[in-house]
Amino acid sequence: MSMNNNYNSIKPLGASSSGYPHPQIASGQYPLSQAHAIVQAQFQAQLQAHGLSFTPNAKRFPPKPPVHTTTPLKQTEPVPGPRRKKPKQNEKQLPEKASAILPQSVLYTQLLDVEARVDAALARKKVDIQEAMRNPPCIQKTLRIFVFNTFSNQNVDSSAPTWTLKIVGRILEDGEEAEQPGVVAHRMPPLYPKFSAFFKRVTISLDKRLYPDNNVITWENSRSSATHEGFEVKRKGDKEFSAQIRLEMNYVPEKFMLSPMLREVLGIQVDTRARIVSAIWHYVKARKLQNQNDPSYFHCDQALQKVFGEDKVRFSMVSQKISQHLFPPQVILLEHMIKLSGNSPVGSACYDVMVDVPFPIQRELNALVANVERNKEIDACDESICGIIRKIHEHRRRRAFYVGFSQSPLEFIKALVESQNKDLKVLLGESGHNAEMERKSDFFKQPWVEDAIVRYLNRKPAAGSNVPGST
Repeated sequence: MSMNNNYNSIKPLGASSSGYPHPQIASGQYPLSQAHAIVQAQFQAQLQAHGLSFTPNAKRFPPKPPVHTTTPLKQTEPVPGPRRKKPKQNEKQLPEKASAILPQSVLYTQLLDVEARVDAALARKKVDIQEAMRNPPCIQKTLRIFVFNTFSNQNVDSSAPTWTLKIVGRILEDGEEAEQPGVVAHRMPPLYPKFSAFFKRVTISLDKRLYPDNNVITWENSRSSATHEGFEVKRKGDKEFSAQIRLEMNYVPEKFMLSPMLREVLGIQVDTRARIVSAIWHYVKARKLQNQNDPSYFHCDQALQKVFGEDKVRFSMVSQKISQHLFPPQVILLEHMIKLSGNSPVGSACYDVMVDVPFPIQRELNALVANVERNKEIDACDESICGIIRKIHEHRRRRAFYVGFSQSPLEFIKALVESQNKDLKVLLGESGHNAEMERKSDFFKQPWVEDAIVRYLNRKPAAGSNVPGST
């Protein structure tokens, strides 16, 4: 919104159509001149001629004590508006006329240009960060899996013996030493997802002879609403046996194991579909197999012919044709002996698996974006600047008023009275009224006069009125 029209809500009538600005005169700042007294008297006479009354606002004229009277023309008491929003950039711009009066404002304008460039750069970086957070970059880390069991009441006759199988794990940091013997209970660092997030499905098979009912326990990531620090299975029993553990990795995005033929071409064992297609593209470019006449096709060398079975393949069909060479990743099969004697917990076996984890700086990026959006200090400075600009605009209007009056007082007063008269007619709905034309008889010989007379005579009169058309 332009600053030139921000403060017309308490202006005197006539400011909208006159070429001269009218100031907001506060009590005690400027005494009323004789010219203002003449304008006020003429304005009151015009209102009284139309049956209206007028009481000056205390903010414009300095009567003592101030009188707050509501008139049909203006509202004397301000209505509280909605909470002010963050100032826009154009609200901090100086008016052109004020810039001409204040040569020092050139430096302020240059600072505004610098601020606009900085804000634009921050906005671009913010968008880049938000895009990066939607598809966060991943790095490969080692997930160390611990499998062990505990037991209780194995040598007590009065209580039922029980055992508990536990599967936990954590991400190893770079350069971390090997685990100390017997130390198996570790929590996942807070920067990384919880242990269960790395698995799509976990299946534990118990000895069917000892546990004929529910000997297979399955957990699926798609059915779980929350992630967990690990898995455990608790059963009653006093006999040792071997438990089979099947772990299916949860890759996001999904990864596939390549067939031997495609693995021989690309040198990749497990990867995502997009990276496999990209690897084929780089293979074609490196060996210059792209068709020169039609770049949408590429020729197959002997290794690619084993994969696609064709001499020429369209690039857009590569993702579809490699589907028969992609298989689910190999599952992890573990075996743990449930021991019920010795020290508890039992078992110090651990297994290392390479997994993809989000880049650790993601939390810092989230905090950075939040700080950019919630900078109260900058908002307070912007609000203060906008307040100063409003004061400059107000004083410029006052100065222009008095400069115009000092240069040509008579012409200025005439223009002011004419402007007030025009605005009064607009306010009273008489903008189309022309008294000079109505004095001539030709005005009443126009085609619409006859229809207007018929409508006037046939109108429905008010109750108890004595006007033409009443009975």
